[in-house]
Amino acid sequence: MSTQDPALLAPLATVLPDPPPGEPLTSSQWATLLAIAETVIPSVRRTSQKVETGQLSLSDAEYDAVVGDIKTSVANPPDDAILANYLAEGATDYETFRRELRRTLGSNVRDDARKGLAFILDTFSSRLGSLICNGTWTPLHEMSIPDRAATLQRWSQSYLPPLRQASCALIQLCKMTWARTSPTLGPAIGFPRNPAHGKPGKGFDYEFIQIPPGSDPHVLETEVIIVGSGCGAGVAAKNLAEAGHDVLVVDKAYHYPPEYLPMSEMHGSQLLFEGGGLQAANDSSIALVAGSAWGGGGTVNWSVSLQTQGFVRREWADQGLDFFTSGDYQACLDRVCERMGVSTEHIEHNHGNHVLLEGSRRLGYSARPVPQNTGGAKHYCGHCTYGCGSAEKQGPAVSWLPDAARAGAKFMEGYEVQQVMFEETSQGKTAVGVKGVWTSRDKKTEREVIIRARKVVVSAGTVWSPIILIKSGLKNPNIGYNLKLHPVTIVLGVWPKEIKPWEGGIITSVCDEFQNLDGQGHGVKLECLAMMPSWLSSAVPGIGVDFKKLMLKAGQMNGYVSLVRDKDSGRIYPDPTGKPKIAYTPSATDRAHCLEGAMALAKICYVMGAEEIYISSGVKPYIRSERESSPTTGEDLQDVGVNNPAFQDWLVEVKATGLPLPGAVFGSAHQMGTCRMGIDEANSVVDPTGHVWGTQNLYVADASVFPSASGVNPMVTNMAISDWISRGIARELNADKGRSSTSKEA
Repeated sequence: MSTQDPALLAPLATVLPDPPPGEPLTSSQWATLLAIAETVIPSVRRTSQKVETGQLSLSDAEYDAVVGDIKTSVANPPDDAILANYLAEGATDYETFRRELRRTLGSNVRDDARKGLAFILDTFSSRLGSLICNGTWTPLHEMSIPDRAATLQRWSQSYLPPLRQASCALIQLCKMTWARTSPTLGPAIGFPRNPAHGKPGKGFDYEFIQIPPGSDPHVLETEVIIVGSGCGAGVAAKNLAEAGHDVLVVDKAYHYPPEYLPMSEMHGSQLLFEGGGLQAANDSSIALVAGSAWGGGGTVNWSVSLQTQGFVRREWADQGLDFFTSGDYQACLDRVCERMGVSTEHIEHNHGNHVLLEGSRRLGYSARPVPQNTGGAKHYCGHCTYGCGSAEKQGPAVSWLPDAARAGAKFMEGYEVQQVMFEETSQGKTAVGVKGVWTSRDKKTEREVIIRARKVVVSAGTVWSPIILIKSGLKNPNIGYNLKLHPVTIVLGVWPKEIKPWEGGIITSVCDEFQNLDGQGHGVKLECLAMMPSWLSSAVPGIGVDFKKLMLKAGQMNGYVSLVRDKDSGRIYPDPTGKPKIAYTPSATDRAHCLEGAMALAKICYVMGAEEIYISSGVKPYIRSERESSPTTGEDLQDVGVNNPAFQDWLVEVKATGLPLPGAVFGSAHQMGTCRMGIDEANSVVDPTGHVWGTQNLYVADASVFPSASGVNPMVTNMAISDWISRGIARELNADKGRSSTSKEA
């Protein structure tokens, strides 16, 4: 694989908005939070050096032992100067870390969640609270770092669920924020700021509507307003514009062309993801990652282009939605795949995907390459979760929306829709447009904008589409329910050599051996994980020196996910300020399925030679013995593989422990179902054409209309359904024009 000088590929710099004015925490709360951060990622110093408050002091012998362990256990350890800087860095040493925490807590965390965090920090910082939580009058921030570490470890294993939940959430917050901001982590693990492969690409030159300053609402008119610019919106915009209709696509996010991509982890998290990439369910049992960029999730997803499977299509058809087993639906699937050049022909698997395929083969598991939406190009880039700088990934911003523009569609970035507007007509409650607030990219102009339209298509995604409907006054009790998240847990394998897991396509393989564990189509897919340092940090166990040492093995790690087609569901609803709240806890059934997948991934890692295997359940990792790592020869010797007694004993412990809550780490990159499609208003939000029950001229076209979880990465299913819905809207508009023309002639 040819490479280019990464300096020639450096993306242009982006600018983060300032944190909101004021402090999200009091000084005592900050002291406690920063004390936790200093404990999770400490500055490690020799006692013989000058040691300041908030730094971890080790004797020369202890420090040398840490360095010696790193030199012998890390495949490609950093040189002495880089390693010394890395060990000396504490999370709180740099203003960038503090500023990012302030931005996260001030801008990305809901008010109620921030108040809950403040209460916890107040408890930890008070003497009475410390006595109750830890049996000592000494507040957390006044303890030594070793005592703090012991305290956090006890809390993370407490029999009190709120204490376990709080400690785990705070540790995760500190790890991810540090990994996004650390100046020493990248050089220490050999992680490049820019992809090592590929070349810059040219994006589409969008022209966005600009709104002049003013105190009165600015009014625009169009035939079709599409709220959102993601996978559903892009397909709808192309179809409706090419059918000859005036289309306006709006999104609260802003566009960043390929020359700004991929972004750094800190900037990409804030500028391309909802909530800075740190959304969580109300009980913190699962973290959500959802795109909030021009192009939606299609800008930050991992190119997976799997069509809806037959058993899911039959399940939906059995609910009265016959369309899903029709030739029409297959035509929609094929049409969207053809536009994006979806294929498996040009895949070059990286180490992680090769391990998944070959390990599955050795164990007799069903596995296959994953089609990619890369326009028939070989796309060997692992940074695309922060945007595709080559413009090879055919997401909405690269393909569908430019097609719409060439057909006359118009666009507006920075416009957050607050509600759909209705009028009572002879046909009933009729959508006539939307109302929202437009904010200029430089944040200097903010103005209310009303957009009048004949048809309103809400494609704001599974999290926001139900919020818009609820805030618009719709009372259908199904809105926001049926939330499906495809919960995942992570398995890490550490190999004896450097593999640079951030290079190469992120997901180019899938194991589907375990997709039907209950006989009803619920089970797991096994896939690879994007190996960006902050994503990895959330799965690397431990705190303190142990955590920092293990992070140095990032270059020889592969991460995998056990992705559940969830049987059970949750709910999205607005908080008092109108922001989404997420009521979802991975159920016992879904956690059991997830565990089966995690154990299968551990077996795959084992047969492919991983020296260490980690499962995010609290169980100690499996460390391959020296005897297991040294193959022997001889006709009478057997390769017992996963039947190795020590490995089997570990699997028994993993199964017995399960994936407990709080404790186990769950995430979601797929959100579906909150505006469910159905044939009866009593149990759905939209009808089989995407039309919202109880209204006229209002539609939903995104993954929120899925009747249940897709069981595969949802992009292609989303696009195919939106293709169907938008073609139906075009037929309605054409019929209306025909009736209007006939009426005028008469």
